[in-house]
Amino acid sequence: MQSRVTDSVDVFLLPFHAQIAGRDGEVVGKTALVHKNMTFTKLSIKRSEAYQAIGKATSTTETDVWVIFRALRDSHTQFGLRPHHMQTLQAMLSFLKPGHGETVFASNFEICRRVGGIDERSLRRHIDRFLDLGFMTRHDSPNRKRYRVRSSDGRCISYGLSLSPLFERANELMAMAQEVENRRRDCIFIRKQILTKLAQLEEFRPESSFPSEVRKTLRRKLSLVEYRALLTTTEAEYDLMSTTVDAPDATNMSANDGHIDRHLSKSEKEDKDLEREPKPEVQTMTAICDQATALATNSLRTWEDVEHHAGTLAPMMGIHPTTFEKAKTAIGGQKASCAIFIMLQLGNRIRNFGAYFHSITLGKRVHQFNPSLLLEKLARSEGVPA
Repeated sequence: MQSRVTDSVDVFLLPFHAQIAGRDGEVVGKTALVHKNMTFTKLSIKRSEAYQAIGKATSTTETDVWVIFRALRDSHTQFGLRPHHMQTLQAMLSFLKPGHGETVFASNFEICRRVGGIDERSLRRHIDRFLDLGFMTRHDSPNRKRYRVRSSDGRCISYGLSLSPLFERANELMAMAQEVENRRRDCIFIRKQILTKLAQLEEFRPESSFPSEVRKTLRRKLSLVEYRALLTTTEAEYDLMSTTVDAPDATNMSANDGHIDRHLSKSEKEDKDLEREPKPEVQTMTAICDQATALATNSLRTWEDVEHHAGTLAPMMGIHPTTFEKAKTAIGGQKASCAIFIMLQLGNRIRNFGAYFHSITLGKRVHQFNPSLLLEKLARSEGVPA
């Protein structure tokens, strides 16, 4: 017995229990095999135009769902979400099909299996978390099952977990993700600035404990505000040292001043000579270091006058007043003042006064600095009676 259907294709009438039906009571297969007289006949069944129209569900958003997911993934900490929450959401999104709406109809068992085998209790907690954040809504059927039903005119009712709220907040999530990325890049940039200054502090002040304390702090995950505060502290310490990023290790001396050049380049022979440290006379130093003496407003007769004048010259040479005071405490006021006078006399042969002053008074060259010996060599090189 045969019958006609709306699309004029001949098919055999099948018993009720043998009809191929979908979840909504609709024919979903394009082919079927019918048992008749011990033979099987292949049938071709086309969907009616009404069914095809019903099957084309429209999406409420034109944005790629995975773009939205990645935006939320990158900013998930801003919403108090954890990686396992994102794994659950990723599994739920994978059940969506293009053009079939934004509701997840999969059962909890199937979602758990796709996540990777989490227990159903954990899944319910994750879903509740997304519901609280407003990223999804729940539409329960009378029997708590998830499915969709349609009327003959194309209207439908969907029972399940709707992700429409997530897609509607696409712009918010992408803006949040960009903000998080900007913060991440700024943190990296500031961290590199801190590490650069720490390396310079360690080079010129190896005895200081400040760099090691800052490095301990950097082991933690800091916020942008904390990084900025730490950079401010590091720069303050760096300014006290009066160095620059490219502070030199040695001075740039001319070829004619060989003895002074050997002293500034840590010659072993010169180190032995510097063990002798007689104190120079005020008149001798002011006569040899005429560059500093010429800038004095009053006559320099005593070491007190010299120290006061050296304290005035130090900031003009790029040496922080605090650094000068520390040097006076460490090696004495007379020796620190001699360093100022001698450095100014050397002039452009020292590329960075601040770095060199710190090196010979507070840094690694403190034991090599002998004012009397340097003044004697300056006198010989410039033809000034010592």
